[in-house]
Amino acid sequence: MNAQALTLEDKIRGHHKSQLELCERLEKIADDLPDKYDRQECLSIAWQLYPAVRSAHRFEEQELFPLLVPTAASEEEISKSIERLKFEHWEDESSAEDISLYLRQLIRHPESANIGKISYMLRGFFEGLRRHIAFETEHLLPKLREIQ
Repeated sequence: MNAQALTLEDKIRGHHKSQLELCERLEKIADDLPDKYDRQECLSIAWQLYPAVRSAHRFEEQELFPLLVPTAASEEEISKSIERLKFEHWEDESSAEDISLYLRQLIRHPESANIGKISYMLRGFFEGLRRHIAFETEHLLPKLREIQ
């Protein structure tokens, strides 16, 4: 299937899939800390995380959200959900930047890294992102199907 044949839902699911794969990789790092983590994997994720999250969020905010507001049976309800999701986007992007920084510091200076803090940050991030994706899958994608 070429990119032009992808539906909006396919594109959203693609973004969700790539973010969930990153969550799995982050969870593996968190599980492997402090002794067994893969330095190359940390570096790879440090460079991929923020761009992947930002790209998915921009797509949702520019493509999905504008379609949902004017067609919602209760515009106020969907508008509140979208505002909440936009705030979560901002939080997730900020956390992704912080995690990228801490992973690079872990690689450069493992002896001074606060492993507990890094593990806590990773777990908080991937658990929150998974909940965010679950909400979009359960609530926004059905609304999208209604209007398409």
